[in-house]
Amino acid sequence: MQLVVGKIGRAHGIKGDVSVEVRTDEPELRLGPGAVLLTDPASAGPLTVESGKVHSGRLLLRFAGVKDRNDAEALRGTMLIAEVDPDEVPDDPEEYYDHQLIGLDVVLTDGTPVGELTEVIHLPYQDLLTVTKADGTEVLVPFVSRIVPTVDLENQRAVIDPPAGLIEPIEGDEQPSGKRASGERASGARGSAEQGGDGQDGDGQASGERDGGDAA
Repeated sequence: MQLVVGKIGRAHGIKGDVSVEVRTDEPELRLGPGAVLLTDPASAGPLTVESGKVHSGRLLLRFAGVKDRNDAEALRGTMLIAEVDPDEVPDDPEEYYDHQLIGLDVVLTDGTPVGELTEVIHLPYQDLLTVTKADGTEVLVPFVSRIVPTVDLENQRAVIDPPAGLIEPIEGDEQPSGKRASGERASGARGSAEQGGDGQDGDGQASGERDGGDAA
């Protein structure tokens, strides 16, 4: 299975380093030295990670064969893709890969159907689950343990306990539906009600750490 684990940003310095928008909750595994990554567009890769470091809160990578700023700038916008065993699961039982979550039936705590989980969106402060309702409208559900108390992979469902107005507008309150927040990263980390995940977007790892930790 192929999962997006990062997106190359601007060049940094003159020796070929690039900034990377991380979309995995396991950057040390997916984007560590020696990792071989496919790319989109395919013509840019495969790329082998030569070294990496964190600078001012950003991940900087250097790829084998990328020797100067011009080479680095040519990679800008390239998506980084890892090959992941579809049967692989995170070590932490409270973490989930995005592909494990997408397609789950979403129900309320009393069993009332809500819709289908169709996407995990990774934002800097927390992850959001896109739930598509039967009428085609979408709602965004914060992936925190207070609102998503149960993820039942065996029965292919996620149980949610949403606050008033999240799923159905409160009477007299006009609330737009289907609005999609910007950002990606399925690996949606499930945080506490006060603190979300690390906001890294989608290794396809939607790791949902109950106490807020992080990313296919």
